[in-house]
Parts: sequence; structure tokens; C-alpha cells
Amino acid sequence: MAFPVKKSHKSGCSTMETHTEMRFSIDTPELVALEFPLAGIGSRFIAILIDYGLQFAAFISLVLGMMLFLPSMQKYEATSAKWVIAILILIPFLLHWGYFTLFEGLWHGQTPGKRVAKIRVIQQSGRAITLFESLSRNFVRAIDFLPSFYVVGSISIFTTSRNQRLGDLVAGTLVVHEGQTRDHVPVGNTRLFTQIAPQAPALPRVISLPTDALGRLSAADLQAIETFLERRLDMTLEVRQSLATRMVASTAARMNLPPPTAMHPETFLEEVAYGVRSLGRLR
Repeated sequence: MAFPVKKSHKSGCSTMETHTEMRFSIDTPELVALEFPLAGIGSRFIAILIDYGLQFAAFISLVLGMMLFLPSMQKYEATSAKWVIAILILIPFLLHWGYFTLFEGLWHGQTPGKRVAKIRVIQQSGRAITLFESLSRNFVRAIDFLPSFYVVGSISIFTTSRNQRLGDLVAGTLVVHEGQTRDHVPVGNTRLFTQIAPQAPALPRVISLPTDALGRLSAADLQAIETFLERRLDMTLEVRQSLATRMVASTAARMNLPPPTAMHPETFLEEVAYGVRSLGRLR
């Protein structure tokens, strides 16, 4: 049985450590604590082995394919072989660097290996990473790899409070588990788990929220709403409903509006996020 270290109740971000895992906690403006279990070196090692295996298979396939075409290319131009050699030198770099950058940027912080290991890269704010964060953290991967197979990166993971390698420190990212718990809000992508998190009723947008009411919300309010909307499909139904109800009450109070009674709470939050973004005031 794990005994957590006492956690500060101050707003902002904090880390709670247990004997079995570390958790990163984010206190949203709605006073909702989102806790993410940090991924350790074991699960990250499994993910990197799978990713390197896929990269190796792709590299071998490309090399074999180019070797088949090399003899025919030499018949037409002597410089063709030189271009093939140059491409073969360039491919490992592009494959190694581009593989992680593109997958993490387009798959919301996951590569095939991370998906199998059920871990994900997120921003320290709890939001999904963009292509920029993916580019930043993977640009430093070459340093983390030194002197061989992530010795520098492993030391950084062991010595930092949030299990971050140098690339994570530069990009401001974290690697977390996707697992769900009873008492905490988990992180995840937009996969649909109908058995625990059915979609909200599909209600049409039949109201237009007042512009002056939407204008009372801040960028932090919008970020909290969008974080919930991004993560809701991976939450247990009980946690999802509770958070939605609390966020609707808090958001309506900030907007100086009565809480909606004829609209599903999540639909109201979607309307608010859409309305604030439509103002063009927040980026």
C-alpha cells in the first residue's frame, strides 16, 4: 500500500510522490485538481525499444528498395550512385528525428511505442503538445542519447522531480501514464470508451451566449474548459459528470449568468469555448 507525501494546497502545479509512482498535479482556475501519473524509466524504455525496432525495420526496407534500383540507375548516369549513397547517409537522421517529431506532434504526444506502453507526452499545463513542443524535445534527443543509449537522458530522468529528460526540460513537457484511477482524473487522447464515458447528448446549438458575458472570461478560464473537453473521454463517468457540473457552476458565475438548466453541462462548456474563441480576443 502506497503512502503519499503530504501535498501543498496552494494553487498552481505540484508533484506528489508515492512509493510506487510519482504524480503531477495541476490546480485549474476552477479549483479542480488534475493529477497525472508520471511515466518512469521502465515504461519509457519499453516504448523506445518498440520505436527503434520499427525504425530499424523501415530503414532496412528502404535500403533494400534502393539497392534494387541502383543497378538500373548506374546505366543512365554515373552520378546516380553518388546520390543514392548521399540519400542513404541522410535517411537515418531523417528517420530518427522525423519519426519522433511527426508522430508526437500529430498523434497528440504518442509514438507507436508510447501507445503500446500506454504513455503520452503532454505540456506542463496538462494540455496536449503541439508540433513545436515535439520539435523542441526531439531536437535535444541527440544530447540525451550520449554517450550511448540515453545515458544522459536516464540520469536526467532519475535526478529531476518530474522524471524529465533534457528534451522535456527544454520543451516544457512531461511523459505521463494513460491509466485510469478511481480518485484522480487521468490524461489521455480523444479515444472513445463508451463503457465508462458515453458521449454527451448531441444537442444543437440553439442559444447564443451574450458577448459581454463571454468577455468576462480570461485565457485561464478558456484553458481550463478546453483541458476538460480534451480529456473527458478518458475519465470515469462519475469523475466526468462531477467535474462538468462544478465547472459549469464556476463558469456561469464568472459570466454573471444563472447556471443553465435546459442544457447538458458539457454542451454548455462547448458553447462557452466556441463563443470565446469566436470573439477573436484570445489566441
